[in-house]
Amino acid sequence: MKNTWKTRTKLVHEGTRRSQYGEVSEAIFMTQGYVYPNAEAAKARFVECGDDEYIYSRYTNPTVSMFEDRIAALEGAEDAFATATGMAAVNGALFCQLKAGDHVVSAKALFGSCLFILEELLPSFGVEVTFVEGTDLEAWRAAMRPNTKLAFVEAISNPTLQTADISGISEVIHAGGAKLIVDNVFATPIFQRTLELGADIVVYSATKHIDGQGRCLGGVVLGTKEFIRGELETYLKHTGGALSPFNAWVMLKGLETLDLRCNAQADTALKIAKAVEGHPKLLNTIYPGLESHPQFALASRQMTAGGTVVSIDIKGGQEATFKFLNALEIILLSNNLGDAKSLVTHPATTTHQRLSPEMLADLGITDGLVRISVGLEDADDLLTDILQALDVA
Repeated sequence: MKNTWKTRTKLVHEGTRRSQYGEVSEAIFMTQGYVYPNAEAAKARFVECGDDEYIYSRYTNPTVSMFEDRIAALEGAEDAFATATGMAAVNGALFCQLKAGDHVVSAKALFGSCLFILEELLPSFGVEVTFVEGTDLEAWRAAMRPNTKLAFVEAISNPTLQTADISGISEVIHAGGAKLIVDNVFATPIFQRTLELGADIVVYSATKHIDGQGRCLGGVVLGTKEFIRGELETYLKHTGGALSPFNAWVMLKGLETLDLRCNAQADTALKIAKAVEGHPKLLNTIYPGLESHPQFALASRQMTAGGTVVSIDIKGGQEATFKFLNALEIILLSNNLGDAKSLVTHPATTTHQRLSPEMLADLGITDGLVRISVGLEDADDLLTDILQALDVA
């Protein structure tokens, strides 16, 4: 019966651990350490820790385990490890598998902090990184080397919303004997089954849609049990990237409504994208659910919806764009996304401001590009807000 549960049922019930008190809502185990009944039990636990046994909350914790089990069931993964932030998840998934002399292939269209890890940190430890056009399978193939260990791509790139061919990329990467890591934040676990498409490892910033209400930081890495409880757990438990029990509890509460929220947000995002496409104040409207999107056919095959983010390119550069941003009344100016509240950011001067003008141009991040994370407000109210701000721009 349990293995036939649909998504919404899994999001409410999977992974639940109840104490002797039989609580309905998941318990928060706010503890650093755990008591052993005797010295022999302590010794045995450090040799092999059972599924429902704990040593120290930097390693894992009952509340954190519930979150890990629930999202692993949603993703269709064997196991998951929760982290303090989304970037801790990205860092852990990469660093735990690499050493000096290894090679990584990555899409060049990435979130600014991911670019920092791949451009600055990994090379400083002797790891070579080659950046490619993420939508070009031949570029991925040409970049592979005998020492290529990993590949990294965002399922939908931030903020230009390029859609990666996960199945195609995974075939190329696996043919070269490497593993594929996919940052699936924009596609969400609701709209895309990334492991089924061929990814080996999936990472999320749980700060985004999984929390979904602007409360807590968190991240998670998903994959095989061998990888999660082997290389990854060893790296993370010694480097300290653990998710706090309280934040894990918040994420559990977020998962309960994830499907409802994401589908409502995607419906509104599509309505807004269709309504503003071709607006005289815009150079471009970017949304994977629009037929005008360069990877529309691919997105339609891989995803059940186009996601919750719409990007628009406003005519008139930064001056006109700032007028637009400052005129918005409902949509809040913030660099987060996936929130119940609609949020907007100007990537060129915020999330990607450290990049050179040449790199920004190469990535398609113009002075007029704006990323809108669509929330749960009334669709007509949001559209009215955007249109009146465009009039000001």
